[in-house]
Amino acid sequence: MNRIYTRTGDRGTTGIHGGTRVPKDDIRIEANGTLDELNCQLGVVRALLGERSGGCFSEPRAFFSERDEKQSRGARTSYDEILHSVQTNLMTIMSQVATPAAERDRNPNILPDNLVADCEATMDALTGEAGPSHHFILPGGTPLAAQLQLARAVCRRAERRLWTLHRQDPLPEAILQYINRLSDLLFVLARCELARQDWPEERWQSFAYKNQR
Repeated sequence: MNRIYTRTGDRGTTGIHGGTRVPKDDIRIEANGTLDELNCQLGVVRALLGERSGGCFSEPRAFFSERDEKQSRGARTSYDEILHSVQTNLMTIMSQVATPAAERDRNPNILPDNLVADCEATMDALTGEAGPSHHFILPGGTPLAAQLQLARAVCRRAERRLWTLHRQDPLPEAILQYINRLSDLLFVLARCELARQDWPEERWQSFAYKNQR
């Protein structure tokens, strides 16, 4: 029987792409660990999407007609597809992050050319449904919105770790841009959830830096 454990990390090191071993608290490992945490959090969100009766990001079932319910199932599929694509992208990004810049050309896991553009296009489409955003909002609302906000916060932490790594060993620009956009996408998804559930946003104060433009 194959064992899941190897014992190779018992002395506090782990392997990265190319065969080099680094300390387990190396910034490269910390960055990838945070990306892994984000991916797991998105898995929680997708599990909640599958469990919600009547479809996700939708009104309560009591208000559905048969046509509305079919539309809701379509919405569930599209949101699940968005998050599935994000999770897949994160796996590729983690592989790239695990690879030192000097070795990256030999990594077979290639980032999609349209990584950032697709994320922006998805946000643009969703923003029309969520409405304009001019305020900081308190994380919470429905359980699904709260989990999306938690994913957003983890994404921001991953971005901070990636920039620390980038100063030591440059990362592809597309990775840094995508993770920056991804936190915004998760914020928009949380607002879409509240809008679909007709749940009021708890606003704190307006975006002063946006209002000054």
